[in-house]
Amino acid sequence: MSHYDLVIIGSGPAGRAAAIQAGKLKRRVLVIDRRDRLGGVSVHTGTIPSKTLRETVLNLSGWRERSFYGRSYRARQDIGAEDLRARLHMTLDYEVDVLEHQFARNHVDTLHGAARFLDPHTIEVDTEAGEKTQITADKYLISTGTRTYRPDNVPFNGRTVVDSDDFLDMQEIPRSLIVIGAGVIGVEYATMFAALDVRVTLVEPRDSFLDFIDTATIQEFTHEIRDNGVDLRLGAAVDKIEDAGTHIEVSLSNGRHVRAEMLLFAAGRMGATDRLNTAAAGLETDHRGRLNVDRKTYQTNVPHIYAAGDVIGHPSLASTSLQQGRVAACHALDTPTLEESPWFPYGIYSVPEISTCGMSEEEMQERGIAYEVGIARMRETSRGHIMGLEHGMLKMLVSLKTRRVLGVQIVGEGATELIHIAQAVLNLKGTVDYFVQNTFNYPTLAEAYKIAGLDAFNRMPIPEQYKTPRKGTE
Repeated sequence: MSHYDLVIIGSGPAGRAAAIQAGKLKRRVLVIDRRDRLGGVSVHTGTIPSKTLRETVLNLSGWRERSFYGRSYRARQDIGAEDLRARLHMTLDYEVDVLEHQFARNHVDTLHGAARFLDPHTIEVDTEAGEKTQITADKYLISTGTRTYRPDNVPFNGRTVVDSDDFLDMQEIPRSLIVIGAGVIGVEYATMFAALDVRVTLVEPRDSFLDFIDTATIQEFTHEIRDNGVDLRLGAAVDKIEDAGTHIEVSLSNGRHVRAEMLLFAAGRMGATDRLNTAAAGLETDHRGRLNVDRKTYQTNVPHIYAAGDVIGHPSLASTSLQQGRVAACHALDTPTLEESPWFPYGIYSVPEISTCGMSEEEMQERGIAYEVGIARMRETSRGHIMGLEHGMLKMLVSLKTRRVLGVQIVGEGATELIHIAQAVLNLKGTVDYFVQNTFNYPTLAEAYKIAGLDAFNRMPIPEQYKTPRKGTE
């Protein structure tokens, strides 16, 4: 029986960051993953594949050039599923190679197999070779991520009725697609395939979607995706899904029917904890298989067991999982470290992109914060004209009392890159004056910050030191 200082179950972003951190602290660390290749869901079916697919779609379709050359323009006239997969496999192989090199360089041991707890300090691993091995550790980190939610009433067949894992293995691009679930995954894939001129219907049982995003930002986004060809059906639950062979038929609760060649079911994910035998370790999961943790240390209710990443729920981002894994490893190994920053960016890689940092207008109103709004349209920037951007918006929320920037929302090209300027200003407690005072490279999309800053600045009360005395009052 082997013993380790830290055993990590799952090699996604949280497990990866924790393992490298533990390795740098010169601790004996083991990473266990049930797949035959490292990387977890993030590398194989989630973050990296979907973002690679998005980039491939935009490049091959010529999407970014259509404002100049017309909607019928394509960089490649005939695009097949094999074209989408080619770049995908190259990227995944590279990611796995980098990860294996990082583990080797930091002396991280790895074991491929399915792990389950026998008691709070012992796990058993069913290895690829068909053997069972028992391992003990001082500390454990569960970073198993999530798996797709597959309800019994959906006739999955792996070809025309698929989940987000199967979707990446499609044999041909459909002419029409139904996406059920307007969460992050559903929205990303729906808008990607609309960019390929696939007729897409996005179905969401609730009356709204992406509720954690500022309402005005979602309204802007909704207008753009409908203009791009996405048929958005909100407020209609799915009554029945029928595989008719030649097509998929979906009956909605409002009496309407939707028909398409393929259906992607993307209505939620479950914490991948069902095989861990968590009860033997004294752990409890919620109805979605997720673990509850202290959000500062990532300790579970069992002090020597930690959990991080998607398995603990919102925000379920690869970026936040990396941070969580590092912090969890440091705490587990009794090593002081910097706390996580209070504000982090949220990125949705749809077409167009959405990215936010800080508070939304709704949150500002709930807290009773008096604020002003600054708006910049990407078409107002010279760089936007050069790139042919017809849409896109940056919205800045500023406190009237302190002049601090408290939230930024961006829709449009480069949103997930641009948001980091907002993140820095928010975490450094910067004010709107920063954007008025400072010079930005010209022409750039980042100039939108200056436009939005000036828009808010010009409508806010003038600070006393900048007021011009009227004649006769000196």
